[in-house]
Amino acid sequence: MNTCLICPRKCQVDRNNEIGLCKTKSVPIVASIMVHRGEEPPISGNRGSGTVFFSGCNLNCVFCQNHDISQEIDGVATPVEELANIFLSLESKGVHNINLVTPSHFVPQIAEAIIRSKKQGIKLPFIYNTGGYDAINSLQLLEGLIDIYMPDMKYSSDTLGHRYSNVPDYFTVASQALSEMYKQVGEPIYKNGIMLRGLFIRHLVLPGMSADSIAVLDWIKENTPLAGVSLMAQFTPQYKASEYKEINRRLLTKEYREVASHFKSIGLHEVYMQQL
Repeated sequence: MNTCLICPRKCQVDRNNEIGLCKTKSVPIVASIMVHRGEEPPISGNRGSGTVFFSGCNLNCVFCQNHDISQEIDGVATPVEELANIFLSLESKGVHNINLVTPSHFVPQIAEAIIRSKKQGIKLPFIYNTGGYDAINSLQLLEGLIDIYMPDMKYSSDTLGHRYSNVPDYFTVASQALSEMYKQVGEPIYKNGIMLRGLFIRHLVLPGMSADSIAVLDWIKENTPLAGVSLMAQFTPQYKASEYKEINRRLLTKEYREVASHFKSIGLHEVYMQQL
C-alpha cells in the first residue's frame, strides 16, 4: 500500500497515509452489511446474499446509483480481523454466499480477511462483485479465494468508458480482467438453483446505446461463451447523468427488447433478463 498499484489506475499513492484516486486510504471502509434479497435469483435465492458494501471506487460513473457510497465515502473503517468476523457473522444468518461489492481498491485486505475466515471454518462461496475495472495482478492474488466473479461489462468502447466512467481505458482493462476471471472460475455451477462457482457478467443497457450493448454481448459470446449473463434494464438518470443530454432519460422498452433479442439470437447463457 506504500505505492498503490492495486487497481488499473496505478495512482502510486501511499495509501497508508494518503487518499488514493479511489477516495480511500488502506483500511477498508464498509458502508453497509446486509442480507440482500434483491440480487439475481441464483445469488439471493430464498435465504439472501450476505452482502458487504465497500465505500470508494476506482471508477466515477456519472450515472452511479450508489454514489453516496462510491463517491461520498459514507462508511466505517474496518480492519481485516473485523472484516473476517463480519463474513462469519453473515454466515451465521444462513445466507447463500458472501457478496463483496465494489472491492477492487481493497483486494489485499479482502484476500487476508477471506483467508482468516476460512481458517475459522467459513464454508460459503465468496462473490467478487465489481465494476469490471480490475488489475490482473490483483485478480491473481484472489485466485482460489473467490468462487464467483460477478463483474459489470459496462461498454465495448474505451471512448464511452472515458465519457461516462472517467477512465481512459475501460474496455481495454475490463476485457482483460473478465478473461482472467473466466480462466479462474469458468462457467457457472449451480446446486438447487443457487450459483456455487463461475463467471456471471452483468450488463446495464443505457439509453441510446443499443449498438454498444450488442457489441458487449458479441464480445462475451466470443471470449467468455459459457459465462452467465444478466441483462439489466433499470437505468435511471441519477447522480450526474442529467449533465449528459443523451442519457438524461429512462431506457425505452424497444431499446431493451432490441438488445434482448440479440442476446437470445446468439445463445448466451441467461442468468437473468428483465421482462418489458
